[in-house]
Amino acid sequence: MNSQTFGMIIGGVAPAVLFGLSGVFAKSSTQAGIGLPFYLGIVGLAAIVVGAMFHLYEPDTTVSSQSALYASLVGSTWALGAGLAALGLMKFQVPVSKLVPLYNMNTLIAVLLGLWVFSEWKAVSIPQLLLGSVLIVVGGVLVSRA
Repeated sequence: MNSQTFGMIIGGVAPAVLFGLSGVFAKSSTQAGIGLPFYLGIVGLAAIVVGAMFHLYEPDTTVSSQSALYASLVGSTWALGAGLAALGLMKFQVPVSKLVPLYNMNTLIAVLLGLWVFSEWKAVSIPQLLLGSVLIVVGGVLVSRA
């Protein structure tokens, strides 16, 4: 197995499984009764613990003000999205099986911004990307209307 294939498994397949599980755990947490501020706070504490575990594995302490700014934007946008998803689960009782496919269409936003901001359009097959994007949208719509 080459390093890029391994990287796709570590950085793509494993996170897909973990993000899928996180949707189930979010629903379980909101059903068990938790306030939104405590939900996000506990999730944040868990992220700190996981960060400490990664530090044990990869003790790289490289940081710059620019990288810290971008990392804080990652955390802020993720936390806001996670909070809104939890709000949909808590207040509006949206089934997780309908909600997760909708918010996982975030793939399309990341792909579009990657093509534009990082000029990744030079390294991908645009026809395959368009077909995959159409399938994501159709799948999200079908699942959310089920």
